[in-house]
Amino acid sequence: MRHILIIIISILLFSYLLVSCQKEDDVLYRWDDGKKGFEWKTFGDADTQPKYKGEISNGKPNGTGTGTYPNGRKYVGDWKDGKLNGRGTLTLPDGEKYVGDWKDNRRHGQGTLLSPDGKKYEGEWKDDKKHGQGTETYPNG
Repeated sequence: MRHILIIIISILLFSYLLVSCQKEDDVLYRWDDGKKGFEWKTFGDADTQPKYKGEISNGKPNGTGTGTYPNGRKYVGDWKDGKLNGRGTLTLPDGEKYVGDWKDNRRHGQGTLLSPDGKKYEGEWKDDKKHGQGTETYPNG
């Protein structure tokens, strides 16, 4: 009987520790420094500042996370050193959506741009511009 009680207490203690160790995503706010730069801080106002929720390393977005912006833009995907880097989806307030690769906050690599009017571009990007091979299709054919 004593062994069963020890096992039950151990399971409960382990369960408590497991739940308490799970880390929720952290939140950061982007503060512009007035010199074409910015820094990330743990406090801010989501109504006036870009907000990040996700993995953080060295005080910056690093890993997978979501950026929401006061103008209605939303980015879900990979971040590195506080910038869009890797694979992600940017949705604009007008319904335009880009799904693809990013490098230093710019579309770079393979990606698809979907316009609200039904136009679609699939192909290569470089420095935020269509570049190289790609296919553009229109809703009317």
